[in-house]
Amino acid sequence: MKKICFTLSLLFAGLAVTAQSKETETADKLFGRFEYIEAAQEYLKLAKKGKDPYVYKQLGDSYYNVFNSKEAVKWYAKAVESKQDAETYYRYAQMLKAEGQYEEANKQMQQFAKLAPKDQRAVIFNQDPNYLPKLRNQTKLFDERILDINDKQYADFGAVLANDNTLYFTSARNTARRTYGRNEEPYLDIYTATYNEQTGRISEPQALSEINTKWHDGPVALSSDGKTMYFASESFANGEFEKDNSNIKQRTGLIYLFVATKADGKWGNVKPVPFNGTSWSTGNPALSKDGKTLYFTSNRKGSVGDTDIWKVEVKGGNKFGEPVNLGKEINTEGKETFPYITDDGKLYFSSNGHKGFGGLDIFMVDIANNGEVINLGAPINSPQDDFSFSFNYEKNIGFFSSNRKDKDNMYLAIPVCGVEALVNVTDVNTGKVIPSAKVAILDDKQNVIETRTTDENGKLVYNVDCDRAYSLKASADGYETSLFTINKTRGGKVDVMAKLKPITNLIVDGKVQLNTIYFEYNKSNITPEAAFELDKLVEAMKQKPEIKIAVNAHTDSRGSDEYNLNLSDQRARAVVQYAISKGIAKERITGKGFGETQPKVNCGDNCTEEQHAINRRTEFLIVE
Repeated sequence: MKKICFTLSLLFAGLAVTAQSKETETADKLFGRFEYIEAAQEYLKLAKKGKDPYVYKQLGDSYYNVFNSKEAVKWYAKAVESKQDAETYYRYAQMLKAEGQYEEANKQMQQFAKLAPKDQRAVIFNQDPNYLPKLRNQTKLFDERILDINDKQYADFGAVLANDNTLYFTSARNTARRTYGRNEEPYLDIYTATYNEQTGRISEPQALSEINTKWHDGPVALSSDGKTMYFASESFANGEFEKDNSNIKQRTGLIYLFVATKADGKWGNVKPVPFNGTSWSTGNPALSKDGKTLYFTSNRKGSVGDTDIWKVEVKGGNKFGEPVNLGKEINTEGKETFPYITDDGKLYFSSNGHKGFGGLDIFMVDIANNGEVINLGAPINSPQDDFSFSFNYEKNIGFFSSNRKDKDNMYLAIPVCGVEALVNVTDVNTGKVIPSAKVAILDDKQNVIETRTTDENGKLVYNVDCDRAYSLKASADGYETSLFTINKTRGGKVDVMAKLKPITNLIVDGKVQLNTIYFEYNKSNITPEAAFELDKLVEAMKQKPEIKIAVNAHTDSRGSDEYNLNLSDQRARAVVQYAISKGIAKERITGKGFGETQPKVNCGDNCTEEQHAINRRTEFLIVE
């Protein structure tokens, strides 16, 4: 297949020399006092007056410190239009990750790593720079293995396995044939071989002599009963060609579709389909299980792009309906080709117009259920051309082709073991189902992969990999956000009972009971883990608008009295700022640090690690 190269342009922004000034003094003081929401309000006033990279950065940092990722992304994006310090790019990347913008996060991490190559975060990132893009992190659907029947020099592609275990494919291996001028390889022929289900071995291929012509032939599509074949060949085989108006003697062959039937073990009765045309090509056939719909590739009138995928009704007796373009959900301004339709209504095709790894990628759309186009991901797809996917539903095995090894080779596509996670969201007290609950699925690094909403029965389904652990984060109005685990398993179905606690359950003995709020060592900015717990506090305060909260932060006894008092006070203020950023009126929440002055376990200088952890706490007291 033709390799496609892309040219990337890099834009460089100049450094704007702006920093703290008299105008930013008020906002900077608020920021310095960890009053990030008020600081942001002041910076926003300045942002309206004109472009100032320093103000943009401070806005980003303000929202970063209270883990408001949406607003942080907005302002960091403006800040990095001018050159920034390394940490700004790092923070921007983290906020992008929180928003699920993995590819853009990857770009910002690359910039961070350039500016701070010795930073351990940069070192770790450089060890696996392609981790973030969602395309590379999606669930693997197939394993692949190259077939040993590929020719060592010439192209092989288009493998299709019939139900009688006959494998049909197209190859340029016949060196006795004259060569094709455009690539100096022999003309393509159709070959067959036998697939052994028990051993997985494939017999020595043989040319399908009763079908092959002196022109290009293949690939093919077979009916379920194995008695009808559609195949592509050049229009020369039918005595037709496209004339070049500038030179009437010049003849250009087009691709036509032909149909053949099998009798007494031999293929024959070859006829061109009536919707071929002398102004376009028609090839790469695929046939539905019932034999009533034929899919094909064409650049005929009405195509969206270079080549499109079309379908036509098969009426029998070499009669067909009017060809129908599959539309812009599938076809793009690029190239769509090599359709294949499975017995259960899934359409596989290749495209360079949809988002992929490069060149042609293989995609799938569940047209039987109005599904969306998805990229099959690695290892089926690569930066090279990947195409001609087929799948035998009865035998649960597929084939595809790729030029990732410098020529077109055929590969086996082996379905990966999968797990169907059946999620049921209910009220923990009443057992009542919770419709419209949001359930996010997270990988083992706690990256959000996708978020879905439960149906009217409180249910949804996630399909995940075997032998891989996942987490589910479920939330609903009036309930605590909770985490649930999908343990590693060897396939099948797993029931996940996501029982949510009403938010009122958090209020016990005049306190809002949350899990431990953790901060990074010697820091006071809100972490993702802390935000998860604090969202419960925010929800509780929204459900009970009459209550007011005092946030009391405590430390253990390690460190000086003054240090512990200041650190605990900063952390208490950070919690307050987070709640305010989520819509809680500042009159309803206050914060104060007590350092080590009020230990829960009075163990002095002889505390165990467990006792230190108990003393190192944040409490949420209802004061009204």
